[in-house]
Amino acid sequence: MERRPEVADGTGAEGGVGETALLAVAERVIGLAGPGEQVEAVVVHERETEVRAYEGEVESLTSAESQGIGVRVVCDGRQGFAYAGTLGGDVAAEVLAEARDNVAFATPDEHCAVAEPDGVPFAALDLYRPELVAHPTADKVAVALELERLVRAADPRVSGVESAEYGDSVAVGAVATTTGIRSTSRETGCFLSAYALAEQDGETQTGFGFSLGRAPGDLDVEAVAADAAERSTRMLGATKPESGRMAVVLDPWVSAQFLGIVAGTLSGEAVQKGRSMFAERLGEAVAAPLLTLVDDPTDPEATSATAADGEGLATRRNVLVADGRLERFVHNSETARRAGTASTGSAVRGYSSTPGVGARAVKVAPGPLGPTELVAGIDDGLLVQGVSGLHSGVNPVSGDFSTGAEGLRIRGGELAEPVREFTIASTIQKMLQDLVAVGSDVQWLPMRAAGVTLVVGELTVSGR
Repeated sequence: MERRPEVADGTGAEGGVGETALLAVAERVIGLAGPGEQVEAVVVHERETEVRAYEGEVESLTSAESQGIGVRVVCDGRQGFAYAGTLGGDVAAEVLAEARDNVAFATPDEHCAVAEPDGVPFAALDLYRPELVAHPTADKVAVALELERLVRAADPRVSGVESAEYGDSVAVGAVATTTGIRSTSRETGCFLSAYALAEQDGETQTGFGFSLGRAPGDLDVEAVAADAAERSTRMLGATKPESGRMAVVLDPWVSAQFLGIVAGTLSGEAVQKGRSMFAERLGEAVAAPLLTLVDDPTDPEATSATAADGEGLATRRNVLVADGRLERFVHNSETARRAGTASTGSAVRGYSSTPGVGARAVKVAPGPLGPTELVAGIDDGLLVQGVSGLHSGVNPVSGDFSTGAEGLRIRGGELAEPVREFTIASTIQKMLQDLVAVGSDVQWLPMRAAGVTLVVGELTVSGR
């Protein structure tokens, strides 16, 4: 039986429910399993705080606490599931009874079963910071107010602040199964974000900045304010670019979204449901040789890092694309059984859902050059710093890619005038093959993929 470290006294340092107490609830549920039943219990407890500042005042301050339990029962290839958003009273036994009742309505599936221990050890990840738990609310308010002040003061063209926000979360969870899985986790996270409004000659543009960490001391309020101001002011005077085909540089914020879409097509679930353009391409060259794409939830720098997946198995480093060659799809235990392979520790879920599957922490192997050097090598092109309608403009089956964008022209190796209201179009397959450079600036963002400067040799740009 594999187990992650637990809080000895059953209470978390946050003063709420700790790992030991949550695991005890899960174990009580599975202890009620009947003959021939596989039972899985997932129990979670979360606390979140959010402070918004506006015009020197606190616009809102919210502190929310949630907890819940989800139970799966599998018997003779049929699965029943139920959940509740509370842990009080006899709710655990009631949820088990409801899940057991739901088994009768399920369609038999030979691949349906609760995950079993696979012997992969849990990574020793330090994802919990007691100093965040003890951080006074007054200090959270103060940093949100200071962030708004710094954004306003960053540039005389900043006419307002659309939002200035501090947020944090503390999450504790446990999974137990009748097959022998026991896992617990606890994680903290916090962020600062700001949206600036810049105005000049009657024109208004917006720009954002953010900072992420496990504890408040990780956050950089000055950098957030400076980034928000720069992104808004540098777009003033933007016009439509001329149409044509040209080199396009995706900045880290945009590339993270793009890589997240690519990773979404590399899940066993997407493949088995016919929703992936890469379904029959394992072992083939699907990208330029300079691209290596890895999903690694055990990287503590990732905002989405975790030692245990949604089924309680250990997460692990999975190489998806190596030197342009498609190496692997990610699986939970069910999609792995369908594919005749093993789980990659990639089950994703909340307590109110059954396990899905997906990449958690995708990043590319960095290249040798920074963004300034990459831009210097482009005579005529575009830097894309923002996109709109990305998910609606991408077909994960055909790979068709079309999205609205804004950014800066590149002329003679230097950033030039701002441009907006244009589209970039291609296919995901061609964009991956046409990659000509990967930057050295890999950075984790508030999503499941890290950003990095990517240079695509040629895209269709539709402007004027």
